Amino acid sequence: MDVSKDNVTCCLLTTRVEPRKLYLDHEFPRLYANTIGIKGLLSLKPNVAVLEPTGMNYTKIWVTKLIEAGVEVVLVGHKQLKIHRVAIGLPDKDDEADSLALADYYQSYCHDPTRFVRMRDPLVAQMRDLVLRLHHQARVQSPIINRLRQDLIWQYPEGAKRSLDAIIFWRWLAGEGKSGKYDLEYANTCGLGLTDFTRESAQVLNKVMRQELEIDRQLRECLHDARFNSYRQIMAKFGMGERVQALIISQIYPLQNYLENNEPIMILSRSKTKPGKQTTKHISERKFTKALGMSPEREWSGDGKKTKKSGSELCRTAMWQWLFTRVEVKRCRPVNLPVVNWEIDHDLHRLDSGTLADYFDWLKGRMPIKLARSKTCAKAVKALFYELVATID
Repeated sequence: MDVSKDNVTCCLLTTRVEPRKLYLDHEFPRLYANTIGIKGLLSLKPNVAVLEPTGMNYTKIWVTKLIEAGVEVVLVGHKQLKIHRVAIGLPDKDDEADSLALADYYQSYCHDPTRFVRMRDPLVAQMRDLVLRLHHQARVQSPIINRLRQDLIWQYPEGAKRSLDAIIFWRWLAGEGKSGKYDLEYANTCGLGLTDFTRESAQVLNKVMRQELEIDRQLRECLHDARFNSYRQIMAKFGMGERVQALIISQIYPLQNYLENNEPIMILSRSKTKPGKQTTKHISERKFTKALGMSPEREWSGDGKKTKKSGSELCRTAMWQWLFTRVEVKRCRPVNLPVVNWEIDHDLHRLDSGTLADYFDWLKGRMPIKLARSKTCAKAVKALFYELVATID
């Protein structure tokens, strides 16, 4: 199934066929997101539904109805699908080609679960949805508060620099609450006076903030699930707040997805930079750091050795914000930050050790600050991985 905004394009396969011929000759049912479309999909009586995990708001209704009908749902990564579509001779991207590539991909790899994206636990999926809603609320809130401050600077300058935490002020500004303090201040303002538009904008801002508080409350309820206790205890050592905890848990739970027999996967392979030598590849560690957006993707070709960002941009941003607030500011550093090792002399293989804050301080004087921050975030994610692994029975 290739899911679009309000419809799905289906390709029905019971066995592998020649993809190019099927693409040219086959009819691909297109079903719309309404009662008739849902009934039409279920009337096809599928055993397995294969789709991409992107655009989950569009897929949610289809996935829910399929699961309720007892149909197995499997997910194929966007990158893997693109490669497979080209490999079977369908270089042009359209809904029919994508649905055929999805069906053929399942027929090719149905016996290898590692080829598919794992479905999230329902509670984790709920947390993920709440985290994304919080991110959306921040994007909605910023232009409103910016516009309000610009208007207040000439209407009521004394209120232009009020913090968002000054709930009483914003309720008073919207006409939703009373305050003698602000009444007196406004009576003596040098400004030109508040307009109806400003008060209405304050009402919208208050509504957005109330929604944000409700999302935080629901997130807190999800985090109190006993399955997350060990995760939260470890993340508390790093000084991570509830929002960051929820974001990371929604991205990496359960940790066993990255392990084999509850142990990190490590393999020996030929070194690409030192001919004749072997190197240890930390497969689990790399998958974990990539999931949190802190492991670059290598693009080597000839003499060109480039890397690009990969993984969750939200998690990467959250890690940088954690660094700014909990590591760079010395008075805010947690007392129980994990101890890490780092190499201080590559040729002599000399190591030093200390907390993540010590590691950051050591890096600052030796490289540009942006690179020091990036390395510290990557080191923190690796430390988080091994701290979490140590909690598994």
